[in-house]
Amino acid sequence: MDKRIVAQNKKALRDYQIFEKYEAGIVLKGSEAKSLREGKCSLDGSFVRIENGEAIAYNIHIPEFEKSSIFKHNPKREKKLLLKKKEIKRLLGLLTQKGFTLIPLKLYFNERGWAKLELGLCKGKKKFEKKKKIKEREIEKQAQKEISKFWRRNF
Repeated sequence: MDKRIVAQNKKALRDYQIFEKYEAGIVLKGSEAKSLREGKCSLDGSFVRIENGEAIAYNIHIPEFEKSSIFKHNPKREKKLLLKKKEIKRLLGLLTQKGFTLIPLKLYFNERGWAKLELGLCKGKKKFEKKKKIKEREIEKQAQKEISKFWRRNF
């Protein structure tokens, strides 16, 4: 699969536990698509809500295309997502459960050139869970450093 990733939400990977991933098309205006093709986009602080049977993404920042004419877009406008009705109903049921939220993880162009948004069904991590993960990473790093020292000294 040949994907060209435009933007990733790295904070979401750190702050949320991801249970399921979904791929959704995104409705864009012409100048937004051109901005995305230049690689300009930010997913920080973005989220998805389901309203009136439609999935809508909020706070996805796509800056204005510099060379566009008078038909410029609002950089933070709400964007409709293209999901099947069955998926929307399932997500609506899951989102009503305590603690679940829908977060955009990646915005990319697929092999056919369509803009796609990867969504994650997530639950927020607690502070102690984040600290535990950091501590485990540091212990692993220290162990690798000790093994490296041992091999350099003895061989």
